[in-house]
Amino acid sequence: MSLLTFDFERTLVPADLKCCCGVDEAGAGPLAGPVYAAAVILPPDFDTTGLDDSKKLTPKKREALYARICAGAAAYAIASVSAREIDETDILSARILAMTRAIEGLSPAPAFALIDGNRDRGRHAGIGLAHVCVVGGDGKCPSIAAASILAKVARDRYVTEVLDRAYPDYDFARHKGYGTKLHYERLDRFGPCPEHRMSFLKKWEARR
Repeated sequence: MSLLTFDFERTLVPADLKCCCGVDEAGAGPLAGPVYAAAVILPPDFDTTGLDDSKKLTPKKREALYARICAGAAAYAIASVSAREIDETDILSARILAMTRAIEGLSPAPAFALIDGNRDRGRHAGIGLAHVCVVGGDGKCPSIAAASILAKVARDRYVTEVLDRAYPDYDFARHKGYGTKLHYERLDRFGPCPEHRMSFLKKWEARR
């Protein structure tokens, strides 16, 4: 794993802007539960050792980095969009809305944002703050990597500590809401619960 530095990140931010946040989301693909997003402002002297795309890190490393990011960030905010809201819009709009909520939760407010991926607008939501999209940003920019870790850990905690306890029949702690064989077996047996994204279950419903 190569050490992420702020060098590339600084080339993306206008020179006259000093308060910039990195933004990423987690949980776009699962069949159940909310999509989460985080926005993070890192100080220039933050130790970036270990930061990377959250999907490339073990749960143990993510948890350790989560604590370090929360302790060392100049500011951070975590937000979510519920399964019901996802069904009422679409997953792209929900992702953008979650990121917008995270950005709006920051204090101090950032002047610029680095957004992971190549999409900044859906049919029902858009990033209003000055920004740039960075494809693969969670593996290139420390602030985006930090955001990806906060969003992933926060969502995993919610699924395992809240959803799994509220709906034990579905074993959410094991599959985190993703469309695994186990998850579909539980759906076949128990049907959907209120936390399922019905817009993601159309193919499953069609073959019942």
